Amino acid sequence: MDRLDCMRLFIRVVERGSFTAAAADLGIPRSTATEALKGLEAHLGARLLDRTTRHVAPTMDGQDYYRRCLSILGDLDEAESMLRDTQPRGLLRVDAHVLMTRTFLLPRLPEFLDRYPKIDLHLGQGDRRVDLVREGVDCVIRSGEPGNSGMIGRRLGTLEEVTVASPDYLARHGVPDSPDALQGHQVVGFVSSRTGEVLPLELMTGQTLREIRLPSRVSVNNSDTMADLARMGFGLVQAPRYRFVDDLASGRLVEVLSDHPPSPTPLFALYPQNRQLAPRLRVFLDWLVTVFKEADL
Repeated sequence: MDRLDCMRLFIRVVERGSFTAAAADLGIPRSTATEALKGLEAHLGARLLDRTTRHVAPTMDGQDYYRRCLSILGDLDEAESMLRDTQPRGLLRVDAHVLMTRTFLLPRLPEFLDRYPKIDLHLGQGDRRVDLVREGVDCVIRSGEPGNSGMIGRRLGTLEEVTVASPDYLARHGVPDSPDALQGHQVVGFVSSRTGEVLPLELMTGQTLREIRLPSRVSVNNSDTMADLARMGFGLVQAPRYRFVDDLASGRLVEVLSDHPPSPTPLFALYPQNRQLAPRLRVFLDWLVTVFKEADL
């Protein structure tokens, strides 16, 4: 390996926390990766990595070298892209919720892949929090404010939220016509991955947002399961309207408290702040903005 290849390998080992994962990402044997970084440390006269049986982490010198490598390789990629009329290329790893992927991304995906034939795409799908750096993911699409996530957020749009329940549930508990009429009702509890607690209902009264906590006999941490439980009559739920378009049209679910809607939820694409924005990620983010701008949110 030449010096630049060693630097790229070192970056990937730091980000993945594993020689095996880094070697797999780069398509080289693990033994080659191990020997290359031993040679790099010998050349620099410094120990860059602390190695244990389960994990690899940068030393203090390694952290400084990692930041310099990111800067150097980022400048090199930018300089080369200015001089070459090349299309973005490489594997792009993205994580988004299953229904969001099926509703918004898949119908438009052929146009993206046709426009950028040298980009390969891996779509991970779930509700869980993703460690982008450790897992080698380029970006995630998530609803809600990013907070102190250490990520850079590209805003994609705003999701309209609704409160719904099944006809069977409403027949048993009544149809609430105001937030004050929710006594005796229950929710399908959705456990936040950030706080580990069941989220309250959010209801707007004029310009005032009220949070109301109701009991729940069943709580989940997966939004698809939450929707299934709502259809089965286990309680009220709140979610983006696009999730329930078919249910509302068929009558499987009924919107309630439409005069007191939940606050709309911002939608973001998040990516690591300490990583040079690769051309393949830049064009994907631009495409996402267009997709959600033209979507019915």
